[in-house]
Amino acid sequence: MEAVLMQQTAAAGPATRRCVGKITLAGHGLGAVRLAGTTRCAASWGVRARPGLAIARAQLVAEEQRTEVAGEADDDARAMRLFVGLPADVISCNGAAVSRPRAIRAGLRALKLLGVEGVELPVSWAVVQPGSEEKFEWTGYLAVAGMVRDAGLSLRVSLLTHGRGATLPALPGWVVDALAADPDILFADRSGNRRKECLSFAVDDLPLLAGKSPIQAYEAFFRSFADAFQDFLGSTITDVTVSLGPDGELRYPSYPPGCDLVDGYAGDGEFQCYDKHTLARLKQHADSSGRPLWGLAGPHDAPRYEDPPESSGFFRGSWQTEYGSFFLSWYAGELLAHGDRVLAAATRVFFGKQIELSAKVPFLRRRSRPAEATAGLHGGYGPVAEMFARYDCTVLVSGTMDAAAGSEAEEVLAQIKDACTGHGARIAYENASLVVASDGAGAAGALGGLLTADRTRPCHFTYQRMGAEFFSPDHWPLFVQFARDLEFPEESHEDDLPADGGQLAPLSGRVEQGAEKEAQLA
Repeated sequence: MEAVLMQQTAAAGPATRRCVGKITLAGHGLGAVRLAGTTRCAASWGVRARPGLAIARAQLVAEEQRTEVAGEADDDARAMRLFVGLPADVISCNGAAVSRPRAIRAGLRALKLLGVEGVELPVSWAVVQPGSEEKFEWTGYLAVAGMVRDAGLSLRVSLLTHGRGATLPALPGWVVDALAADPDILFADRSGNRRKECLSFAVDDLPLLAGKSPIQAYEAFFRSFADAFQDFLGSTITDVTVSLGPDGELRYPSYPPGCDLVDGYAGDGEFQCYDKHTLARLKQHADSSGRPLWGLAGPHDAPRYEDPPESSGFFRGSWQTEYGSFFLSWYAGELLAHGDRVLAAATRVFFGKQIELSAKVPFLRRRSRPAEATAGLHGGYGPVAEMFARYDCTVLVSGTMDAAAGSEAEEVLAQIKDACTGHGARIAYENASLVVASDGAGAAGALGGLLTADRTRPCHFTYQRMGAEFFSPDHWPLFVQFARDLEFPEESHEDDLPADGGQLAPLSGRVEQGAEKEAQLA
C-alpha cells in the first residue's frame, strides 16, 4: 500500500483548485464541507480566491458570534465536516507501533491538500488492553495522533469495546478468559449459538471480569484514553465515538454469525435473549408485571435466520398481541438501558474535554419493522434520539450508503434525522465501505444527494476507509471529484468525472508543484 499511497499523493494537487470548504450560510440549504485550513490556501498555493469568499467568511463569523450569544447552535446552518477513516490495521496487533508509517504520512498529506477536515482512528479495546485489566498500551495510537497533528488535520477517535468484523479482535484476552467460568456473558440465540464479538447487555453491572463489571471496564478504558491523550483532546482530537454494541452500533447482534454488514442479509434476524443472564432479566420483568409465564423464554414463533422475510408467526400477528407488546417493549428497553449506562460512563470521563461525543446506530436501509425489532429498535429511532440528546451525544448513523440504496434509504435517513431534530440531537453519517467507484454519478448520485439535501444532510460524514484501494487510480480521482461536488453541489455535473478513471486535468502553478513536493517527501 505504501508505494501506491506515495504515487497517488500527487493526485491531490488538481483537487485543490477549489479548496474544499464552501461556506454554508443559514437559509441557503446547501450541503458543504467545513473549511479545513482554507483560510490560507489561496495565498500559500497561488490560487485566486473566489469572488465574495471573504464576505462569506465574514458573514459566517458574524453568524457564529450571534449563535454564541444566543447560546445555541443551528446544525443545519453549519458546514458539514468530511472525515476519512484510517486503515483498520493502522496499529500493530500489540498496539506498540504504526503499520506502514510512511504510507500513512503520505496519505494524510494528500487528504490535507484536498481540504478534508480530518481522519477517523479506530481504537480497539482488545489491542490496547490485551492481557491485563490494569495495563494499557497506547504507544502506537499516540504516534498516529502525532502524525495527524503534524499534518494539520482533525482526528475522530472511535473507542471500540466490541468486535468489528474480521479486521480487529473482538474482546481482550483477559475478558475472553472469563468465558471459561461463565460462557453466558455472551449473547445467545434460540439455538444456543453464542456471539463472540459482543458481551451480553445483561451483564453490564455484574462483577464478572476480574472483579469488575463490563461498565466499569469500559469506563476504565475511556479514562485511560482521556489521560493518555489529554494533550490532544480539544485540539487535534475533536470527536470521540464510543461503542454501544456489535460493530460499535446500538443494536443486538441479530443477524447471522459471520454477517458483517446488516445490508448483506435480507431476513428478519433472530432475537438474542437466550443467555442465562438475559433470561433472568426477562423472568424478573415478567414476574413484576404479573405475567410469570411470559418470562420463561423468548417468543416460540419468532423467526429463524434462514426464514424468508416477515414469514414467521410472530411477525404475522403475535407481535400485535398483548404478549407481543410486552416482549418487544422489554427487549427494546434493555437495549436503551445498556446505551444509557455506556453513555453515562462516557460522560463521566469526557465531560468538559471540549470534544464532540458520538455513538453509532445502525442504518437499516430496508424498511422492515421485524428487522428493526430483532435488532432492538422496536418503536423506531425516536427513543434512541431522545436518549442521545440527554447526553449531548451525536447520533452517528452507520451503514452502506450508495447508489443501490435508492429512495428507500433516503426515506429512512430522513426519518432518523426528523427524530434527531425533534429531540435536539445532532446527526452524522459513517459509510461502511468505499462507494464512489461504484456510484458512477459521483456526488450527483445517491450518496452526494443524501449528504447535501436539507432533509438528510448530516453535521459530518466519515468515508471508510484509507488503504491501497482508496488511493488506487480507479478510486482516488473519483473521490477527489466527490469531495469537490460536496463543496459545490449546485455545480456538480456527471461530465466533470474523468471518463477513463484517470487523473483530473492538472493545474499549473504552486498547487501542482506543492503536491509533487509532498509526494517526494513521502
